Amino acid sequence: MSAPTLKIGLAGFGNVGAGVYRNLEKNRKLLCERTGYHLEISRIAVRNREKARLAEAPTELFTENLSDLLDDPEISIIVELIGGTDQAFDLIKGALERGKSVVTGNKALLAERGRELFAIAEACDRPIHYEAAVAGGIPIIKAMQESLIANHIQSVTGIINGTCNYILTRMFEAGLSYETALAEAQELGYAEADPALDISGWDAAHKAIILASLSYGRWVPCDQIHVEGIENIRSEDVNFATTLGYVIKLLGVIRLHSETRSIELRVQPSLLPVRHILASVKGVFNAVAVQGDLVGETIFYGSGAGADPTSSSVIADIADAAMWTRPNPGSGLVTHSLYGDTLPIGDSISKYYLRVDAEDRPGVLARIAAVLGENEIGILSVIQPEEHEADTAPIVLMLHYAPYRRILTALDQIALLDCVRGRPILMRVEDVG
Repeated sequence: MSAPTLKIGLAGFGNVGAGVYRNLEKNRKLLCERTGYHLEISRIAVRNREKARLAEAPTELFTENLSDLLDDPEISIIVELIGGTDQAFDLIKGALERGKSVVTGNKALLAERGRELFAIAEACDRPIHYEAAVAGGIPIIKAMQESLIANHIQSVTGIINGTCNYILTRMFEAGLSYETALAEAQELGYAEADPALDISGWDAAHKAIILASLSYGRWVPCDQIHVEGIENIRSEDVNFATTLGYVIKLLGVIRLHSETRSIELRVQPSLLPVRHILASVKGVFNAVAVQGDLVGETIFYGSGAGADPTSSSVIADIADAAMWTRPNPGSGLVTHSLYGDTLPIGDSISKYYLRVDAEDRPGVLARIAAVLGENEIGILSVIQPEEHEADTAPIVLMLHYAPYRRILTALDQIALLDCVRGRPILMRVEDVG
């Protein structure tokens, strides 16, 4: 008996969309054996039908109208890969209301409007599959939904932006400046011509919001996540971190504070001990460390972007959606009940790296130390290199655990000292796990 055919509407045919079409065709027989269905992309919605494509597909499949996907009763799965928030929201909403299953890789949409979409999905009793929205080809969504379902998630710490990780890796390994490393990433296609979303930390922030929703059942509003990018990191910070036994990584940090039932959620460049496994994640690769109360620490590592790795996640979701069409498949929905409030970023606690450029004269270090002491911030160690330019010398201090609010107060006061030149550079030192 031949397997039935399941028809799919694909919205978007860029790098990832073309990869989905190409790889679905390539592994068609394998997928049929594993799902029991012939998976067929029957319509492809694009903005411009005449544009050159990265994969060959029959001309008759293309349309410029998203409604052609929604209104086709034979299409049971909609794959949204157009990006953005407004049009993509309308497409997914329309698909759910028409009884179609949805696959999306749209991290910005889920971060900003996930609460609305999942409420619609629940009302329509249809699933939303979104593995490709976080960390490309790494199956972190399914792992948290399924394999770690018995665990209270204590923390999630991730390198979840390949562009930033590539830039920082090249700064460490090749001694490149930030500007040179960014230009190299753009030349190789790892960074966009306008890299602002990546280097500002907001691409990682969208992914962190999704991971937080999986961990704690709460869609954290974008204005409640603390976000810093890598644009202010300089070669001297890389050198000092190396001397101290650390590397710098852009980290998404999600942590439960059970005593206050609050969720710490932030994205920022941080110092990681070189001995930690996340410190060894290089180039455009991603990694996510999840700490569960039963399983302990688990690490998920792999390609965070690219047509083939990301299409692997999209196709896995298509397979899940296909199997959902069987009798009694289960809801396919993630329960989103409120666990707790977002921890104010000022209440978060860690150790810190602080670099201050100051006049090279007696008493400067004492003045900086006095400000820290007045704010009840301890100093773990100090580096003051003998060789420096002109009359300004960098002073690097490793600071003890302190609330971020207290650190920022001290930072403002230090910046106002007449012996200090420019705004001091602050980064967290992470205890992962």
